[in-house]
Amino acid sequence: MDEVVEAVEKAKKEWDEAYAKTQAHIKAIENYGKSREEKEKSSNSLQRLNGLAQDGLNLLNSLHLKLDLLAPQLPTSDQVQSAQSLLQSWKKECNNLRLSLRNANLQAKANMRKAAQEERELLLGGGEESTIRRRNLQTKAGMTSAAESITESLRRTRQLMVQEVERNASTLMTFDESTGVLRKAESEYKGHRSLLMRTRNLLSTMQRQDIIDRFNRIASYLIMNN
Repeated sequence: MDEVVEAVEKAKKEWDEAYAKTQAHIKAIENYGKSREEKEKSSNSLQRLNGLAQDGLNLLNSLHLKLDLLAPQLPTSDQVQSAQSLLQSWKKECNNLRLSLRNANLQAKANMRKAAQEERELLLGGGEESTIRRRNLQTKAGMTSAAESITESLRRTRQLMVQEVERNASTLMTFDESTGVLRKAESEYKGHRSLLMRTRNLLSTMQRQDIIDRFNRIASYLIMNN
């Protein structure tokens, strides 16, 4: 198979997969917020679903551009015309998906408004379901408050640990500086001590020499007088 033809077939397959996934994300957006229980259990937020749908549209645009570049390189005129027709079809499908995404978001907002209204009516009602719902909300609020309290406690504990580490680091730094000063003083003391020892030895030598000189002068005086 020609390389260009093979690349076109691969682009078609990728288009079909991306188109189906994008449609599914748009459908999920359209149904978002319709059921309170499904919304609470769902791991997909409206923002995340919109991000996935937009990623799908971007991929479809890149595939459309890829086919537009490959079409003129196809080996036969019939294949070129077929690719050109497919490009027009893809362009129309992309536009329809964008419109569907816009309408789906409008529907999702309407669903959330309706669900909020039903929630208020349920909470203000006097039936057993209203009582159970209020109790569940109070329990969730209590759990949320407890979680926030634990988080704040952990944050304070971490802050205290950081402060203690910084204080210990400062103490160690001061200790190292003091050790350096003491070592320098010890070195200077040894130098002074060595100088004092040499000075004392020199004085002792000078004192002995002075005694010898005095003895020689006395001896010379005695000899001369005799």
